[in-house]
Amino acid sequence: MSTITLSATPKGNGYQATVSFPDGVSMSSAETYPTIAEALTAAALKMLDMPERLEALDKIDEVSGDHGRR
Repeated sequence: MSTITLSATPKGNGYQATVSFPDGVSMSSAETYPTIAEALTAAALKMLDMPERLEALDKIDEVSGDHGRR
């Protein structure tokens, strides 16, 4: 099973959004958001804008034989 992490890190007067993928790639927003909720929402929207990354997670699970069943 793959894990994607959405995080909000304090930066300046707000929070920076970050999306971290299981292959070690992390993407952070250039802008800051006034609340943690807004930063996490921005991270989630960014993740949804990258369907190829999400599809790649399914391919990794298929190759490894891990289909989310435990």
